[in-house]
Amino acid sequence: MKEGDNKVWLRPSWDQYFMKIAFLVSERSTCRRRHVGAVLVKDKRILTTGYNGAPKGQKDCLEMDCLRDELNIESGKDKHICRAMHAEANAIVQAALHGIHMEKATLYCTHGICSGCAKMLINAGVSRVVTCAERKEADFENMFSDAGIEFVKIEKPEMRINTLEYYR
Repeated sequence: MKEGDNKVWLRPSWDQYFMKIAFLVSERSTCRRRHVGAVLVKDKRILTTGYNGAPKGQKDCLEMDCLRDELNIESGKDKHICRAMHAEANAIVQAALHGIHMEKATLYCTHGICSGCAKMLINAGVSRVVTCAERKEADFENMFSDAGIEFVKIEKPEMRINTLEYYR
């Protein structure tokens, strides 16, 4: 900006920044019902990312259609009937696969956490979970509390990329 410009530059907070990245990661999802993204972060550095989709090398819902839709299963019911792994689980698996320690890391996830993923996050040593979505089943909150994991719900960040271009 030139001297005298009245523009105010608002930088996102760290939580907003990493949550926006989680939403970008969710664009890789192969689920026809919901795109979910997750980012594991430690010391303000991204460790891994994950999105919901079929396991590596397996056909996904974009290739085969949604099994839950074919069976007319409503959202929230019979969750085990799905080809996809959750975004949080994929982020954890990527860290394990590459030997990355998750202890005291923060997970940013675009959607609420299921109890299965909550158990994995606890065992992985994650110390903080940030999301911007509610989940009908909130049983993970008690598990997080008992495990000493800080759970933070933030507002969904503005999904606009703000850039400033200035050339001298």
